[in-house]
Amino acid sequence: MSKILIIEDERSIAELERDYLESHGFTAEIEGRGDIGLQKALGGDYNLIILDLMLPKVDGFEICRQIRQVNNIPIIMISAKKEDIDKIRGLGLGADDYMIKPFSPSELVARVKAHLARYERLTGDKLIRGDLIQIRGVVIDKTSRRITIHDQEVMLTSKEYELLLLLASHPNRVFNKEELFERIWGLDSLGDIATITVHIRRLREKIEHDPSKPQYIETIWGVGYRFKI
Repeated sequence: MSKILIIEDERSIAELERDYLESHGFTAEIEGRGDIGLQKALGGDYNLIILDLMLPKVDGFEICRQIRQVNNIPIIMISAKKEDIDKIRGLGLGADDYMIKPFSPSELVARVKAHLARYERLTGDKLIRGDLIQIRGVVIDKTSRRITIHDQEVMLTSKEYELLLLLASHPNRVFNKEELFERIWGLDSLGDIATITVHIRRLREKIEHDPSKPQYIETIWGVGYRFKI
């Protein structure tokens, strides 16, 4: 049975969400404070988190950011804010979905089911252990620096390899261009940060079946890039 953490300070909304989820066979726990919710999310054994944006002590953005540093479980962000910038920021930090209040509890249950099914399907084909990274047909052998895509070896330049390795080592984490440039080229590098865009394009041409519709390296508009699981 899937266990869900609801981090929501409006008790009536949280209880409605919990009741609907439990009526569909889930176990749901409510936490109204952001700081305690963050502790539970980081230390608990949950399958999905429903996360309100505006919370006391610690807001939903910071909770999402910290969860994504250590865990890739589905996060559905809930907010009364309709501004696109908040949605872009939430998704950029790693939220899997963004729902605007008020919404139908039935729709929430449907999205919970969809995200749990997707996560279970994708993580069944994900392995990050020691010197080997394997995600949905992409295999990176760090010892030999060998890359295969569905058993076909792909030749990458040194920077392309380092860029792919960084992204794949932190699946679902969003890196902005400045961070990628600093991590790959170094603080003292002289160059144009636009080189990140060029390298991402070349990398997609080598590992994606259709570079115009990437399945691995995803652009989070206005934020950066992530390796999607």
